[in-house]
Amino acid sequence: MRYFSLFAIDKLNFNISLEIDSELEPFEDEGFSPCTWNKTDENVGFEIYYEPSDDIHDGDEELIKIIGNNDYCITMAWGRSMKECASVMIACCALQKDFGAVISYEGDDPVSFEELIQGTIETIEEAINED
Repeated sequence: MRYFSLFAIDKLNFNISLEIDSELEPFEDEGFSPCTWNKTDENVGFEIYYEPSDDIHDGDEELIKIIGNNDYCITMAWGRSMKECASVMIACCALQKDFGAVISYEGDDPVSFEELIQGTIETIEEAINED
């Protein structure tokens, strides 16, 4: 996961930094994953879960279409702050850009990379102003 946290996120060049827990082992560790927001706030993080794609769709044609050829679905959730929401969105941008992830909010149509970047920029601004 170190590659993901150090390079994929940094390459996005958002106006804040985000460091995902360097101990996180993808597809092995689930639950809360702490993050460091802008090198200062260590009380930020999100929940992350992995599930085989075949276990998600339950025959739903729309979900099957969204999943495509992907083997796994990664679910991320946040709870208490816009920093946590922005953290999830930044992680999603990195996953989509560097790993070809399909990003869908609760089974809605997937968002394009451009839409995801724009939404992330707006969410980062909200998170900065939240303080």
